[in-house]
Amino acid sequence: MEITLLRADIRDAKELHAMQVESFQELFEKYQDYETSPANEDISKIESRLRQDNSYYYFICLGQQKVGAVRVVDYKQAGKSKWISPIFVLPQFCGKGIAQQAIHLCEQKHGKTGWELGTILQEEKNCHLYEKMGYRSTGRTQSINERLTLVFYKKT
Repeated sequence: MEITLLRADIRDAKELHAMQVESFQELFEKYQDYETSPANEDISKIESRLRQDNSYYYFICLGQQKVGAVRVVDYKQAGKSKWISPIFVLPQFCGKGIAQQAIHLCEQKHGKTGWELGTILQEEKNCHLYEKMGYRSTGRTQSINERLTLVFYKKT
């Protein structure tokens, strides 16, 4: 299974938005997170991020097929963390190790250390994935609503 990253640009905003909504819809319905869920974001947020100098969107490709995407925030400054926010894989491709491979590719492109990310504390599979990849909980959490808490991770 050949996973590659393909850099996205502003012309890809509509496609990224549609994939993001589809990928996060189940979590949105489960947690009713109207404030921070990527499934509830307006396309203008993606367009704005695509225009930022420190923001890198990549399609996650399985062969020639786009199966997800990842955004890396990289200020390219010593001592400043890089962020993964968001990463998503279309539902029909989940559970195949694609996100893990995509993160490895991001680390190859942007450096192996100095990473941070946030995920849903209640989603044990997500937490396990990041911990397996060397990310450690910072101990910081953010309650979004009575169902959902974000937990933050760091890889030094």
